[in-house]
Amino acid sequence: MEPGLGRRYLHAMGVPVWRRREANMDTEGPEETPPPREGVATSDTQRGPEMDHPVQRLPAVEQEGIGKLPSSDPDPDSVSQKATPDTLPDGEIEPPPQAELEVASGDGIAGMDWERLGATVASCRACELCETRTQTVFGVGNRQADLMIIGEAPGADEDRQGEPFVGRAGQLLNLMLAAIGLQREQVFIANILKCRPPQNRDPRPEEAFRCSPYLMRQIALVRPRVLLLVGRISAQKLLETDRPIGKLRGRWFVFGPDETPLTVTYHPAYLLRSPDQKAKAWQDLIEVARRLRKPEAEDSGAEPVG
Repeated sequence: MEPGLGRRYLHAMGVPVWRRREANMDTEGPEETPPPREGVATSDTQRGPEMDHPVQRLPAVEQEGIGKLPSSDPDPDSVSQKATPDTLPDGEIEPPPQAELEVASGDGIAGMDWERLGATVASCRACELCETRTQTVFGVGNRQADLMIIGEAPGADEDRQGEPFVGRAGQLLNLMLAAIGLQREQVFIANILKCRPPQNRDPRPEEAFRCSPYLMRQIALVRPRVLLLVGRISAQKLLETDRPIGKLRGRWFVFGPDETPLTVTYHPAYLLRSPDQKAKAWQDLIEVARRLRKPEAEDSGAEPVG
């Protein structure tokens, strides 16, 4: 790593960086030791309070639609544009056409390898987003990664380049990873949706439903040690809840048949709009790094979500 690069990573995450005073600078006084910042760890010897939360199971919560939050407890990410869910009168998701039922239900996808899965996603026409996309955004990174990051949906930059988390939000995500010693190429990054919703609106329930088998197969193929959900949409979708992200982050859950440890943090795009929340995201990253250092045997034994 080039000199000074680590300081820039921490600065981008909103973590204060203390510089060592030169010994010959008598006019500046003796070297000072920075006080520890509560809740933020900058080294193994300077930590805030421990955050070893027990892995938890969310109680059953009736899901009213991915984009809908309780009005009494607004979510910090609720400033994003909401979508009106296209649902049947009884609240059930409208099933896909019969010709696309196999893909939407996941039948036939569970046995796909990476090559076939990628080709299937590239040619997918299971929802109307295929009419407006430039290209699908499959996912990128190490297909045997310890850490898998799941975002919400492709934006304009992702739609043009066919890769998740590019542009300013992607640059911040790279800095967030580097701050805990990881490069982008060492993790696997995917989204809830493989196609961009028009005007970057929130994914609709039926779109997430039809895309879900692709993501579930990616998780099964990667078999990560830790899942990190970034943003309200991905958190609410995979945890099957309508709770705001502020009440989901800072906790550990387990997901799927492998009981993969899962945690939640703010989306980089939200952090760009609300830099005062970067310290909380830094705490979340420290917990991810700590979990990745644990022996695999310590990751099991908790009750799955859902």
